[in-house]
Amino acid sequence: MSASVVSPSTPSSTDGDIGAFGGMDDDRGVISPRPMSTDSSTGDLAMRSASLDCSPDDSEDAEEKARLTCQVLELQNTLDDLSTRVDKVKEENLKLKSENQVLGQYIENLMSASSVFQSTSPKSKKKSGGKGKKADK
Repeated sequence: MSASVVSPSTPSSTDGDIGAFGGMDDDRGVISPRPMSTDSSTGDLAMRSASLDCSPDDSEDAEEKARLTCQVLELQNTLDDLSTRVDKVKEENLKLKSENQVLGQYIENLMSASSVFQSTSPKSKKKSGGKGKKADK
């Protein structure tokens, strides 16, 4: 398994949501003490000290958290790419609709100008005359 190493001190777009890797125990069912203070430095210190008191499972948890963080970032990039592709497809669709409308109008004008596509009175007489012949037989 290839694992990307993400340092807890490395800034990322998720640092505000996740904090230091040692403080994300609540998703795994492990209860870690929450600081009562709203001061983030005190909260980080309390979470780090709580994570230092635990067993070697913390290193596995940290690796899992790093892997999941990398996976989330990769999925966010994929979502951004797909969103960009959807926007391009929408633009192309509008362009093609416009071109189809122009071509449809052009074809309609050609058909109205051509005698082949215009109805003539002799054709309608032949149809009514043909029905009469069948009735005679």
